[in-house]
Amino acid sequence: MTAPEARWERRLEKLWASFDDHGPDDFLRRIETLAAELPPGDAVALYELASAHDALDREEEAAALYRRALAAGPPGGRRRRAVIQLASTLRNLGRAEESITLLTTERETHSDGLDDAVAAFLSLALVDAGREREAAALALTALVPHLPEYGRSLTHYTRALTAGEHT
Repeated sequence: MTAPEARWERRLEKLWASFDDHGPDDFLRRIETLAAELPPGDAVALYELASAHDALDREEEAAALYRRALAAGPPGGRRRRAVIQLASTLRNLGRAEESITLLTTERETHSDGLDDAVAAFLSLALVDAGREREAAALALTALVPHLPEYGRSLTHYTRALTAGEHT
C-alpha cells in the first residue's frame, strides 16, 4: 500500500469510528467525499459507499453498490466482506434464498478469518427461509473450534439436528 493509500485508509477508518457522531446525511456526504478521491468506478470506493448506505438502512442502494463493487473486483478482505454484506442486505430485503446461494458459494470456495461471519449470516438467512434446524447446526458447527472441551459432543448434536433427530 502506498503512503497516500494508507493515509486515505486511516481517514476512512477514523470516519467509520465516528459514525455515531454524525447525522445520516452528514455521514453519507463525508463517505461520498472520500470515495470521490478515488477513480470513478473504483471497487474500494463502491464498497465503502455500499457499506455507508447499508449502515444507514438504505438497503436497495447498498445492494446495487455492493454488486458494482464486486464486479469491479475489490482487493483483499473487502471482496469477502462485500459478499457477506450483500448477502445480509439481500436477507433484509426479503431475498433469503439469494442470500443463501451467495453465502453457500462463498463458504464452499473461500476460507479465511471471516469463515465464522459467513456461517453466522448464512444461519440467519436459513432461519428466514424456514430452515431453522440447518441454521442451528451451522451456527453450532462454527462454535466447535472455540469450545475444544465440547467439540465432540457438539459435533454429534449438530449431526443429529440435520438428520432430524431429537438431541
